[in-house]
Formats: sequence, structure tokens, C-alpha cells
Amino acid sequence: MKPLSAALPSPQKVEPSMWLEESIWCHRLYDEQTPWLVFLEFLNVFFSEDLNNRAFEEPEGPNTLKYRPAQRLHLRNILFNNTIMDELRSAILSDQEKWRKYFDEMSDAPGLISPKFEYLKKHFEKFDDFCEVVSILRSTSLEISSNKRWTSKFPFPYGKDCLFEDMDAKAKSNDRRFFGRSGEILYLMLCRSNQKKQILPLLKNIFLEDQTMNQLAKCLQHFESDTSPSDRGGTYLPYSHHDCFDLLGEDWLSILQLEMPGFDKFPHLVNLSSFNLLCYQQTVAAQFLKNQKPPFFVCEILAPKRTLVRELSINTYQNNNYAPSKVVEEFIHQICTTQEWLEALHSEAAFISCKKLLEEKTKWGEDYSGSGNPDSLINTFRESALKRHRQHFANIHRVFGREIGLISKRGTNKLRYAPNDAFLKSIIFANVSKRLELNEFLKRLFDRYGLIFSDRQAEEVYEKKEIDKKAFQANVERLEQRLASLGLLRRLSDGCAYLINPYFNKIHD
Repeated sequence: MKPLSAALPSPQKVEPSMWLEESIWCHRLYDEQTPWLVFLEFLNVFFSEDLNNRAFEEPEGPNTLKYRPAQRLHLRNILFNNTIMDELRSAILSDQEKWRKYFDEMSDAPGLISPKFEYLKKHFEKFDDFCEVVSILRSTSLEISSNKRWTSKFPFPYGKDCLFEDMDAKAKSNDRRFFGRSGEILYLMLCRSNQKKQILPLLKNIFLEDQTMNQLAKCLQHFESDTSPSDRGGTYLPYSHHDCFDLLGEDWLSILQLEMPGFDKFPHLVNLSSFNLLCYQQTVAAQFLKNQKPPFFVCEILAPKRTLVRELSINTYQNNNYAPSKVVEEFIHQICTTQEWLEALHSEAAFISCKKLLEEKTKWGEDYSGSGNPDSLINTFRESALKRHRQHFANIHRVFGREIGLISKRGTNKLRYAPNDAFLKSIIFANVSKRLELNEFLKRLFDRYGLIFSDRQAEEVYEKKEIDKKAFQANVERLEQRLASLGLLRRLSDGCAYLINPYFNKIHD
């Protein structure tokens, strides 16, 4: 496969105490950020940059992104930090008394200086009307039943007036716990894709189709400026161009061109975005390790009993899950075999020279308290790097894969690739335009993503003796049955099975 292109220069100042995964993949992919939150963070960046007429551009050069997301503290207090509204709604009180009690309760709303919510009376004739709007927006909020703090809950993104950044528990400053930069990385990948100019108007048009719900959210807000007081920046994506960026752009373009209500496209954009981030992590790992073959994913369509397909799926999952850790170990090994390291190792002040070199290569800023010899130094660094890696970045493959419906334990006690209906729909909608024969579809999935369902594709990565053709053929039969039940496949009189995309827009054919 293609070798990695030269990385862009690292920033002069870095936030982490170590700059290792960042220099290989990006700063950063974060496992506590679910695919929907990745998408929401992306939209915050997109609307902020669009307001400045520079959406999908990097006018000051790569990795200079600076944007100001909204905070919307009035809206989020009303939606997610409002305990008295339901009680007042059912109380036998005059409308005026309900408003008075509500304003008293909200007079100490967190994050606001001298909170005042009296503007709501200008937007709603009755208190019950206000309660109804709040209930509607709450009912469609994302992860509303989760135990996340109120500052980390979000309404459905009906428009820019529904968007705001994640904040700390006291609503005093932004927080990177659930908006961990993965959405910023998604934005930069689309910035550097060949499809960005086509994607831009299609994405903006979604929010012009039906603005009813966005207008409801707007009615709950104070119309004063509610953006972050400072710029958000520091995101780093090492490559000015990569095939994975174009693959992501092609998937987005396919979904945005579908004849489907605009907001119905969002779940597919969510699935495909995190899948492409997962594929990017795996592809870069394979390129760094100089693997001869691109990464691949053996997918089992759930069988009643254990088969060779399941065994291979489990094995490929485990190999792929460990690949990023192998990259970290190889990165450290490469440092130790450079001429610079060998010269530092044999210098008079070997320990000081080696420590300085590590700091230059990885920005390692942790205090070192071990013995003063290079071997102890590099061992401590290796342990620190792998520990840091296991905390978040090593979990991306598993967490994103499970969230989007690609990875599962269904029918077994081990994780493997067993795509669910939602994931299959997203993949079909992104890859099927006009009628496509099943075997051509399976070949396309392998060529684009490395997804393997059939024996034909399995034979391209395994020796023939390693696979069971009958097991793979049965796997394809189960896939065919599954897709037929979803209304996405038909078998015609000529004996051929064809994939169908009911939302394909012929205008873009």
C-alpha cells in the first residue's frame, strides 16, 4: 500500500505532555466522544467558519483553524437545568404567578451574570405555550436519558441556533471531555477533501429546508451575543492530503445528494463519519508499519452457530484493535535506531543528550525521576507512552465501531465485525446509486473500505486453505436475506440479486 506522505510541521506550542500519536494521526481522536457528539462538534466548527465566509477553507494555511462556537447558556439552562417547569405547569396558579415563580427559580442560573429570563414573556403569550415548546425540544434531544451533566446535553441539531459547545459542570468554561476535538478533525478532513466545494452548498441547504424547530429553539434564547469569549484552536492534522479524506468526502456527498428529508440524512452522516475516522486510524497505522496490504474487516452476518467466518472476524478485529499500539511501539523503536540517538548514546553526557533528543522528538514534558541512564529513560518513556495510548486513543477502534453498529458481541462473548441494520443502510446509501449487482457491491465495499463478506474478497487477503468457501457463501446468503427484508435488495428472474437505493437522486447520476 501507499507509504505515508511527509507530515506537516508540528505546532511550536503543544497542549499534551507528549506529542506522539498526534504526529502520526492527529490531535486528536477521543474515545469519550460518541459519534453523534463528533458530528455536533463538527457542526459547531462549520457554522462558526461559515459565519466568517471561510467554511471548508484554511485561509491562513494548514492547522491554523480558529473558531468561536456558541455557548447559549439561556437555552441550555432552560432545556437541561430546569427542575421547576413541570411542577408549575400542573399547578393551579394564574399565568402571571407561574411566570413569577419560574423567573425566581431561574434567577441563579449557572454560567450567567445576573440571569434574567423575563424576555420569554415577549416570545410566548402563555406559560403553558412556553412549557410545550421546551417539552418538544427536550423530547428530541440527543442522549436525553444519559446521566451526563446538564452542560453536556444537547438538542437535536435543527440549525445553528440549536448548537453550542460542551462546558464544564459549572458552565464557566469550555470542556474537552465530550467535545474532544474529533469533530474538529472531521472538519479538517473535509476541508482537505476534493469534494468540499460540492458538499458545502448541499450541507447548508439542509438547514434551509425546514426551520420550524430551529425557530422554536431561537424563541427560548436571549438575542445578545452568546459566543465563546475566546477562539478555539490547536487542532492538528498531519497530512495536507490523504486518500481517506477523499473517501470521507465521497461518502458525505453521496448521502447529501439523496432524495431524503434533510435531517434524516444526519444518522447516516454520523455513522459514516465515525467509520471513516476509524478507517483513517487503521490505514495510517498500516502505512506507518509498512504493511503490504491495506487494513480489512471480515464481517459476519449473524449465524446460528460458530463458523470460520466468525473466527476470522474475531481474529481480524483483535489484530486491528492492536495495530495502533504496535505503531506506538514502532515509533519508539525507530527513535532508538536513529543515528541521532546512537550518537547521543555514546556522547560524554549520554543521559542528558538522550533526554534532550526525546524532548525534541516527542515534546515529552513529564518530570523524570528514574536513574540517570539512557536505558532507564527510554523504558520509562515507553511505559508512559503506552499507558497514555491505552487511556483513549487505543479505544477508538472498539468504541466507534460499537457505536456505529459495525462491531458487536451478539451471539458470542468476543467482539467481532457483525454489522447491524443501521450500519448496512448507511453503507448502501453511500455506495449504491442506480441498481447494483450484489457481487459488484461486495467488491466495491472491499475496494473502498476493506469490508469482507464473501469468499471472493477473502481470497484476496488469505490463502485459499485458510478460508471455508461454504461458510462465506452462507454468510452472503444471510446478508442477502437481511437486505431483502430491509427492502434494499431484489432477486430478479435472471437469478441475479441487485442492491437498490430508494433515495437515489437521478439528477446527480
